[in-house]
Amino acid sequence: MTTKFDLIVVGGGILGTFHAYHALKRNLKVALVEKNAQPQGATVRNFGQVVPSGMDLKWQNFGRESLAIYNELQSQTDLTIRKNGSVYLASNEEELKLINELYDINRKNGYESVLLSKNDCMKKFDGLRSDYCKGGLFFPEELSIDSGEMIIKLHKLLQEKLDLKIYNNTTVIETYEDNNQCVAQTSDGQQLQAAKIIICGGHEFKTLYPNVFNESDLVVTKLQMLQTKAQGIYSLQGNILTGLSIRRYESFQECPSFQEIKALEAPDSFEKRYGVHILFKQTLDGSIILGDSHEYASAKDSDALGYDLNMEIDEFMISEAKKIIDLPTYEIQRRWLGIYSQCKTKDIFEHNPSPNIHIITGIGGKGMTASGGFSKFNIDKIYA
Repeated sequence: MTTKFDLIVVGGGILGTFHAYHALKRNLKVALVEKNAQPQGATVRNFGQVVPSGMDLKWQNFGRESLAIYNELQSQTDLTIRKNGSVYLASNEEELKLINELYDINRKNGYESVLLSKNDCMKKFDGLRSDYCKGGLFFPEELSIDSGEMIIKLHKLLQEKLDLKIYNNTTVIETYEDNNQCVAQTSDGQQLQAAKIIICGGHEFKTLYPNVFNESDLVVTKLQMLQTKAQGIYSLQGNILTGLSIRRYESFQECPSFQEIKALEAPDSFEKRYGVHILFKQTLDGSIILGDSHEYASAKDSDALGYDLNMEIDEFMISEAKKIIDLPTYEIQRRWLGIYSQCKTKDIFEHNPSPNIHIITGIGGKGMTASGGFSKFNIDKIYA
């Protein structure tokens, strides 16, 4: 059986879905092919924070465009998107200096942020420990999303409003181009045809193009996250990012004092070894998502990361979190790992096996925040 489209997108996660969305906005006939009943990868295993504030200027601009796209989609149906902002909490004078420098950078770039005193933070965030917080930088435009629920609702919206065709539980085993016609062959014998194919399957594109994958400069990253039990009447406003986030995120690397401050850090600390920084986000059911860590392997050695959960990492994250916020409960109901890919030398992986087949992956931890804006830019480039 052969079915024809203008565009086939392989991979139903957030990056693939937004490529499909922007193609649909061009009135193209689009198929989205997802190997599982619903996405199972990085899209549903992250915090669900839309935080352009953490990115360098190029990707912050994509993230800011994504904010507008998310808000527009939320106006059409409830996608679990909440405009409750993000805050970076400084734990010492060095981090306080960095948030002041980032505030100045944001002001020049026209991105709204608000400096908060220690007292402001203590009033705004219930349970915040006074012996931790020295001040904060708040971004009121940023969003919280319950990722797993959101992607399912977004798929439904695009099906109903823009006539997106979704093939769930469908594995593409081969893609090729012949006489300017692209073909996606599926494991159940279907042959989908289109003028163009975009592959956004995360690190799993190695199934289709193993040599390209193994020879790429992709690094595969394994993260660990936890979810507490529901916190009762307790409310935590917005996305909470802490001192270790300030010391890690790309936006702070553009601050004048960043390199000087990083040079003073102990290179062999536990948080350095496992790439830990502490984030909090309250979900719609009142529980708190807490994390995360980062372990790395080159593309061809990605299986070495394994799928086990290192309990020492989880215990360290809980211990550090307790130094920051006194939650009603730190009893954990769920633990999981996420896997995403990123490039060593570029900010995203782009490869064309043939003129009209595009592999787009390796967006790293920027996917939930920046995919909306980047996908629009990329669709405009592909269809220029």
